[in-house]
Amino acid sequence: MYALELHKVHETELRRRAEQARLVGEARRARRAARRAARESVRKEAEGPVSTDRNRFVHAA
Repeated sequence: MYALELHKVHETELRRRAEQARLVGEARRARRAARRAARESVRKEAEGPVSTDRNRFVHAA
């Protein structure tokens, strides 16, 4: 009987650790995705038309 109880305690601990590892992985993926999205938005904001005035320069004679 003692072995069965020990087995159940060990199984419960392993399940708890596996769930914790899954949560850590999810948190890492979420942080990584948030950083990637932030970098992407900054890059997109930096891009754009250099000059909106197309007739800024005089044509050569």
